[in-house]
This record gives sequence, C-alpha cells and structure tokens, in this order.
Amino acid sequence: MPSARSSASSNVCTLLRRPPVAYGMAAILLLFMGQVALFTYLRPFLETVTKVDVSVLSLMLLAIGVAGLIGTSLIGPMLTSRLARVLVIIPLGMAALAVALIALGDGMWGTAAVLAAWRLVATPAPVAWGTWLTRTLPEDAEAGGGLMVATIQLAITLGASLGGLLFDLRGYRSTF
Repeated sequence: MPSARSSASSNVCTLLRRPPVAYGMAAILLLFMGQVALFTYLRPFLETVTKVDVSVLSLMLLAIGVAGLIGTSLIGPMLTSRLARVLVIIPLGMAALAVALIALGDGMWGTAAVLAAWRLVATPAPVAWGTWLTRTLPEDAEAGGGLMVATIQLAITLGASLGGLLFDLRGYRSTF
C-alpha cells in the first residue's frame, strides 16, 4: 500500500530539524539504551549476585513478563490525559528501580519485586512514545514511525554494546 502522501516534510532528516522531534528522539534513544543496558545483562546479575538457579530464573523472567503485560494493559487511560507526565515518569521510575535493584539484588524476593515493578513501568514505554509520535507528527506519522524504529534499533545496539563494555570493565553496578 503506498504512503498516504509524499512530501519533503516526510524526510526523516527534515523531521529531525523540528526541536520537539529531535528532543523526543534523543529521549527515546537514552531511554531504550538504558533499558537494554540493564536488561541484556540481567541474567548474569541474577546468577551471580542474586544467586538464583535456572528454574528460579525462569520463573522470575515469567513474572516480569506478566508484569510487563499488565503495565501495557494499564497505560492506555493515562496516555489520554497525561502523556507528558507519563513520558517523564517512565524513565525516572526505571532509574529509581535500577538503583533499588543494586540495593536489593542479593535477595531473591526483593529482586523479583523490583524487577516486576521495573517491567510494569518499562514495558509501556513504546506505547507511550508511539502515542507521542502520532500526536507530534499527525501528518508525518509514517516517516516519524520509521525514524522512531531506527532510533530504537540504534539504542538497542548502543545499549547492549556499551552495557557489555561497562559490565566487563566495572561490573553490574555500572550497567544498572
């Protein structure tokens, strides 16, 4: 199916010249980099710091997956009237929970609770940013969506790479 329209404003480079889009994409990049830096190296953290075996690890990952599903299910009404607030609260909540994970990481139940809360907050982020995108670029949502996907892919690459470097050089505290 062809694009609804083709215009110079649909060029992603042109979109990035708009300050709200540039700032939004920078925020998306940082949010997803941080999320991936933590999540990619979660298993070694759980095995070495929390000292869980594979069966407990599987249950913890299942629990955080369910928490993420719940978070995504609950976010809709908040996006209708408080989108800007949600876009600020998500990364602040994730950062606070990452710090809590360092403090509580040696206990299985505390770690499980923090990780469940972290996914409850983190998983709705793509939904919130997708909503922001369609409101910010109603006429260029297709090009904006492509830009957002590319930004998230770059964030995944950078977050995993830099997170791995930090994890190897400084340990888990540096990635959390």
